[in-house]
Amino acid sequence: MKFAFTGRKMEVSDALRAYTEKKLSKLDRFFSSDAEAQVTFHTERGRDTAEVTVRCANMFFRAQETANDMYGAIDSIVDMIERLIRKNKTRLEKRLRSGAFEPEAPALPEETEETYEVIRRKRFALKPMAVEEAILQMNLLGHAFYAFKNAEDENRYCVVYRRNDGGYGLIESD
Repeated sequence: MKFAFTGRKMEVSDALRAYTEKKLSKLDRFFSSDAEAQVTFHTERGRDTAEVTVRCANMFFRAQETANDMYGAIDSIVDMIERLIRKNKTRLEKRLRSGAFEPEAPALPEETEETYEVIRRKRFALKPMAVEEAILQMNLLGHAFYAFKNAEDENRYCVVYRRNDGGYGLIESD
């Protein structure tokens, strides 16, 4: 696995890099050798946050943890990603490295497989509108996202959403 480290508002020490590489290398049994891990560390108000995104075969696995120290956050992240993989084991077997779930891997308690059940379906016409108008509509409805056709961009299908940092995001179709 290839690693890329980024530090925001902090310098990433060699000891932290080595510890992170050692812990994340536990996940190598699941991924092929061309997997890439983007690791971001940042500290804010005395709390340390670590974020790991692993990309392998057009699949993304992401985990973020805030803790009192970076080392504890990394330990939690490795457990989170491993739980994600085990939880979706049957869906991922074809996409991950062959032999990833063989018995020689350390045995973890199997988690019950989650079924994806659609509880409710809704149909509605997407109206062409500007991004600002879509944000206004989303806020008026009290929703966290809003789908629409972007009148400013060839009526592409788009989704605006409210971000955790208080801003807004825009997802556009090709």
